[in-house]
Amino acid sequence: QIQLVESGGGLVQAGGSLRLSCATSGRTFSLYGVGWFRQAPGKEREFVAHITWIAGGTYYADSVKGRFTISKDNAKNTVYLQMNSLKPEDTAVYHCAARSFGGPSSNADSYDYWGQGTQVTVSS
Repeated sequence: QIQLVESGGGLVQAGGSLRLSCATSGRTFSLYGVGWFRQAPGKEREFVAHITWIAGGTYYADSVKGRFTISKDNAKNTVYLQMNSLKPEDTAVYHCAARSFGGPSSNADSYDYWGQGTQVTVSS
């Protein structure tokens, strides 16, 4: 099994930046990729970004493309989400999730393991 722990959330002003971390442990050798999702109050869970564990290929939601960057450090077993030019609509609980197989990266059902989440709040 794989465990995921997010950190780095907080309160920032619009236009600011924040970096989230997703620390992984367990059987990471079985990972295909890690994704970030977010959910705001009253809204559906939304896909944010995905990275493959070995090759580092990335995929982003249109809403964050050009502002957010997903990256990884395999030696540290950690995936990052660098968030720049933050907007109030980015406010949400951000979760990282891991999957062992391919499939649509934006589909939450593709993922097997989920972290507890970290709160990101962007003020206007």
